[in-house]
Amino acid sequence: MIGRVTDDSTDTRPAPAISTARLDLLPLRVEHAAEMAEVLADPALHAFIGGTPLSPEELLARYRRLAAGSPDPAERWLNWVIFVRAENRLAGTVQATITGHTAEIAWVVGTPWQGRGIAREAARALVDWLSTQPVHTVVAHIHPDHHASAAVAASAGLTATDERHDGEVRWQRPLQ
Repeated sequence: MIGRVTDDSTDTRPAPAISTARLDLLPLRVEHAAEMAEVLADPALHAFIGGTPLSPEELLARYRRLAAGSPDPAERWLNWVIFVRAENRLAGTVQATITGHTAEIAWVVGTPWQGRGIAREAARALVDWLSTQPVHTVVAHIHPDHHASAAVAASAGLTATDERHDGEVRWQRPLQ
């Protein structure tokens, strides 16, 4: 059963597991870092967001920080790994940062799993779950030339706005 997030900004419960037809969104654990370092190793994944792939040690340290939760009590970090059941393998991540009644979401799918609708299915499941929470608006920021991510956002019901944040287009969807 998926729990309901309360309006209490001090809610520190971990993300619940979410299942779709092909995928399980599993709450991120530190133990996922080694496999995810392989999944996220392609430098092409950073074409629109900058940076380089993290080493297994760097990803482990990042996952420890994420698992500890936001240092800001007004912000809730929810992170999942995307598990493809038919392959018995992790393929990417989705996340939501909830501040007040707004959830900012993001996703990344490893290069070998792209083009198969995995990001689309995972993002839709995340937005569907967020619609059961006290979230009024879902937001994503997408590079204007990242057409695949724009298609994922659109499939999850988000619409591009005229607003820009650090050069990225703000996409949003009201839930209530």
